[in-house]
Amino acid sequence: MRKFTETSLLIATHNLGKLEEMKQMFAPYNLALTSNADHNLPEPEETETTFIGNARIKAHAAARAMGIPALSDDSGITVDGLNGAPGVYTADWAETPNGRDFTLAMKRTWEELEDRKAPFPRSAQFRCTFVLAWPDGHDEVFEGIMPGQVVWPMRGIEGHGYDPIFQPDGYDITFGEMDFQEKNKISHRARAFEQLIAGCFV
Repeated sequence: MRKFTETSLLIATHNLGKLEEMKQMFAPYNLALTSNADHNLPEPEETETTFIGNARIKAHAAARAMGIPALSDDSGITVDGLNGAPGVYTADWAETPNGRDFTLAMKRTWEELEDRKAPFPRSAQFRCTFVLAWPDGHDEVFEGIMPGQVVWPMRGIEGHGYDPIFQPDGYDITFGEMDFQEKNKISHRARAFEQLIAGCFV
């Protein structure tokens, strides 16, 4: 596994919230972090049908464009009773003509489970895939998975996305009810980040 020896890392995202989260995660490592938005890089089209595939597209496009290593992530929720949907289309389920509406996406998820009479507990997983890519085309891949179940009605106002209907294994509250810092210790993204650090930074 290739070790990261550079002092600058490009976070392949236009999402300022995600960039801020990454800055907090990388704080102990004294890296200069920038994002696609800082360099006016276009967002590449995500044409793959897997988290790894789409994360690779984003990481390699950014690394090639700037000539420095780039880190991307692709994440979403997979629901067993929906044959793994929405999966890579997690954000797409929230798309409306007026922007993303995750309340609508959560309702759709539950209604489709009801239509299929999916058995309880309605198991699901939050998944995060990190791809760290270098300009020479090399990459390293890390996946974090948080198992849990989809519950209804929606509970909590913390977090974002599908958090109010996802109850992680070992807890009786949803991500939407969980303290932000507590969630960040156990989340799928935290698990992927631990692997990234162990693999490339230690």
